[in-house]
Amino acid sequence: MGGIADYSGALVLQLPIDEATLVAIQKRPDRKIKIFSYQAQSDKTRSPFFEMQLNDFLSDSEPISYQAARQYFKKNQRTNWAAYVAGVFIVLMKEKKITFPHGASLLIHSSVPEGKGVSSSAALEVAAMQAVAALYRISLEPQEIAALCQKVENLVVGAACGIMDQMTATTGKADKLMALLCQPAQLKGFVDIPQNINFWGLDSGERHSVSGSDYSSVRIGAFMGYRMIAAMAGLKENRIQNGIVVRDPLWNGYLANISPSLFEQRFAAKLPTKISGNDFIKRYSATTDTVTRIDTEKTYAVRFPTRHPIYEHFRVQIFEELLTPPVTESKLKLMGELMYQSHLSYSNCGLGSKGTDLLVRLVRESGSEGGLFGAKITGGGSGGTVVVLGKADAEHGVQKVAEQYEKITGYRPYIFRHSSCGAVEFGVLEIRV
Repeated sequence: MGGIADYSGALVLQLPIDEATLVAIQKRPDRKIKIFSYQAQSDKTRSPFFEMQLNDFLSDSEPISYQAARQYFKKNQRTNWAAYVAGVFIVLMKEKKITFPHGASLLIHSSVPEGKGVSSSAALEVAAMQAVAALYRISLEPQEIAALCQKVENLVVGAACGIMDQMTATTGKADKLMALLCQPAQLKGFVDIPQNINFWGLDSGERHSVSGSDYSSVRIGAFMGYRMIAAMAGLKENRIQNGIVVRDPLWNGYLANISPSLFEQRFAAKLPTKISGNDFIKRYSATTDTVTRIDTEKTYAVRFPTRHPIYEHFRVQIFEELLTPPVTESKLKLMGELMYQSHLSYSNCGLGSKGTDLLVRLVRESGSEGGLFGAKITGGGSGGTVVVLGKADAEHGVQKVAEQYEKITGYRPYIFRHSSCGAVEFGVLEIRV
């Protein structure tokens, strides 16, 4: 729960999946970075090999800009996947002032399906960051690893993701929901999953990409909405009251800090359904988002992308409360309704898909008789995976939904069933020969 509300400061609940990405790294005698990906072997559009010189990240002995690094990887579409891995080096150069005395060879193996909305990119970034930190003896705190990996994706890859996936891949615990308040990354703790319930993931077969224009447009629309609300309220970032700097609760930089009732009472009707990038720039100059860029030739939805994180933050808080044992059937129905509402909100933002909508409908039709109570799209939307809530013994109901989906679409969904720990708890295995 939380999804695309993380960049707006919402509370999110994240469960690490059992599938994992592993990165092996070895010191090189030269200053080359060589990467081999097992997964890229099976993709005819990609080359499994990538090679570069560490000096390519330097100009007059100083690290190149993030924009230059982004363009460097975009030159070759067959190897641009390497930005998620080699990008770790330039981020460490710039953010931690690391000087790499030698190169490295990296070998990647991943069982995390790509394009399924289950954070394969975050898993890759975190695994690469932890491997590089171990080889070069770089000390990093868990939340620092996540923040640096988000920079890899935002600034080197060029995908405007929030931080929740990197935090889950770094600090997650098996069979526990990580409660993260994304302001920007306040780890609130871990929530036990009651023994009488379970979560599954069903892959729709429709590929999702966080760097896709739909996701970016919705993010931009949300930040436009926040900027408009601030203007309506006549707020400034700080105001002086009796000689003391006071932060207005509406101006902490996050839509999630606005309650649904206040939003509806004061702002919702005044927000445009859509606005062109050109008109927005003329009226408001810019948003507070540092990782997206407004296209003046494009029209953006505003009201629904703004409403989503405000209500989603509220839904996640209720969902967390309902997880307190005992989780009765009436609680499960309420939790399921929150998931269905969240899924509908994704669709209203333009991030739905036929496949995920069908899976959610099949779960709803199965209902409590099949042991299933709720379902929603995950991650950045526009395809990918649907998470399902059910009783602990509802495996048969999940299998039936998968079979029905296959009969209708011809695609058999992959089922995500289990959980595992994050990278920090997993640790690093060092082999000396």
